[in-house]
Amino acid sequence: MPLLEKSPQNTFELVSGLEIHVQLNTNTKIFSADSASFGALPNQNISTVSLALPGALPKLNKEVVAKAIRIGLALNCTINQVNHFDRKNYFYADLPKGYQITQDNQPICVNGFLEVQLSDGSTKKIGINRIHLEEDAGKSIHDQDENFSLVDLNRAGVPLIEIVTEPDIRSSEEASVLLSEIRKLVRHLDVSDGNMEEGSLRCDANISIRPQGTTEFGTRCEVKNLNSMRNVRRAMDFEFGRQVEVTNNGGRIIQSTLNFDADKGTTSPMRTKEEANDYRYFSDPDLQPIHISDEWLAEIKSLMPALPNEISQQMIAEFGISKADAALFAEDLDLLNYFNAAIAVVKNKKSLINWLIGPIRAVLNEKGITINDFKVNPSQLAEAINLVDDKKITQQIAVQQLLPALELQGNANVTGLAQSLNLLISENDDELSSFIDEVLNKYPQQVEAYKKGKKGVLGLFVGDVMKLAKGKADAKKLNELILEKLK
Repeated sequence: MPLLEKSPQNTFELVSGLEIHVQLNTNTKIFSADSASFGALPNQNISTVSLALPGALPKLNKEVVAKAIRIGLALNCTINQVNHFDRKNYFYADLPKGYQITQDNQPICVNGFLEVQLSDGSTKKIGINRIHLEEDAGKSIHDQDENFSLVDLNRAGVPLIEIVTEPDIRSSEEASVLLSEIRKLVRHLDVSDGNMEEGSLRCDANISIRPQGTTEFGTRCEVKNLNSMRNVRRAMDFEFGRQVEVTNNGGRIIQSTLNFDADKGTTSPMRTKEEANDYRYFSDPDLQPIHISDEWLAEIKSLMPALPNEISQQMIAEFGISKADAALFAEDLDLLNYFNAAIAVVKNKKSLINWLIGPIRAVLNEKGITINDFKVNPSQLAEAINLVDDKKITQQIAVQQLLPALELQGNANVTGLAQSLNLLISENDDELSSFIDEVLNKYPQQVEAYKKGKKGVLGLFVGDVMKLAKGKADAKKLNELILEKLK
């Protein structure tokens, strides 16, 4: 392959833009009262509107519009306060009307951007061309009957937004990081669960190449329905390599729609790529234009939560924690809410952070639950942390005995429960002194070794005394008492 050797891949530049479909988490569909929930039996969540029966008319779900505005604001978009729906005409078995209701030349959000951080620490600003509203199609099933394809229309009419980026993406890493950030945002704003496995977040990637240093766009191919961050990277890397090879061998890239085979890691043609005029877009006569009032837009803006990057920067600045630790709170609103509820009671906020990202996170992972399922409420955890910081209970006993007891006892008083279970650190110096004497008498040779300079045996003494004290001893104080006796 001499041509490839003369023109390696690094003489070409990847040019890509993503079309990200986000299923909104409304209770009902975009134009009907049918349930939009996932997992129902086939064709259970349908009606005359979903089936496109004659005379059935769509009625817009207002919550769909509000959620689209929220993500538009988060992506720094201009909100079109007057926008309308169009019909995108094409035939497919799972599209009963023969057209999809979408938005063409007047989408709800335009001209936004998102800054993403790459693995080398650099940032990249990726433009958002538009966000438009549309309905999902149904689902064709080809593998349950050898003679027939089946159609499930539960998904038909489920509300979607499509986030269309500018062709600003220059690597598969940029694409996957962008998609990851979009998923964090839609979850953070509670507009979608972002579950790629269930199809709540799907991605099409438009991919072309051009010689390094040029500005003219090449012929693009669209890879459809990428359902994981990993597959986005794999499909993009493969397709980039394929187009470079075709070009270097004197071939011509044909604009087409491609399928990605996740098992083989390869792309293959599905059909030649349609142009916009193939869809015969025109305004939907059954739906009035959407008018977003200044008052409603201001209300939605006022209810917007702080975005993950803002939360992360604030926590780093206020508490001096690492970016990775701050991200745990920024990306988990439930954890952040728990933290904010506990702040009013805890004496040391940094201790609270350390507990939540350390012992509590370990407990949640072990149980396979989220912070919302944790039976110890925020004020109880704060009081337990205060007991540890005040040297009234050891952290080990608090984690292993006090917290499990609190989970069982409901709204029990933390200090009272610790006392009733005899978990508090013993303040009886005479008792500790007798335990120390017992241990030192048990290890006369080690005592002599310590006095001759073998300081490492101190840990043996501390461990044995702590066992006798059943863990209810302040380690620092215990060290001091043992050292005093060893003089």
